[in-house]
Amino acid sequence: MQDQTSRPDTDHRTIFAAIAEWIRNYRGQLLTDRELAQCSPDEVAAMAQDLAISPQELRTLAHTSPDGARLLHRLLTALGVDERALSRRDPLLVRDLERLCVNCDHKRRCAHDLATGESAAHYREYCPNAYTLDMLFAAEKTSAAEKAPAEQTHG
Repeated sequence: MQDQTSRPDTDHRTIFAAIAEWIRNYRGQLLTDRELAQCSPDEVAAMAQDLAISPQELRTLAHTSPDGARLLHRLLTALGVDERALSRRDPLLVRDLERLCVNCDHKRRCAHDLATGESAAHYREYCPNAYTLDMLFAAEKTSAAEKAPAEQTHG
């Protein structure tokens, strides 16, 4: 009798769904590349300036898949950061974190550390966002320490 938890038709659907998602992402990336290629150098420079990045970084981002910063989102979760709250509080910071993640050369190590649960112990060794994340944690710790005495005097 066949195990119901691992049905071949379900496995095939999962594989096909992953392939279809990859194709959608690839087509979207090609479309973005084509749209950017149709822009003049001045238009590219203006867009890059609006985003506070260089034209080369804009081209790199255009070549990157839409989920290029997914490791950052997983790392934030592993570090106990409420990404939604951070995005509301400081969207530019999150954008800069994503930009550095997209351009990072250590994705394989990051993915490995995330898979093994070792990210919190090792991300400082290779993550281009380590300094910013450490500053964020220090600021949050300072803020929490400042709030605690104020709450005790009002409680």
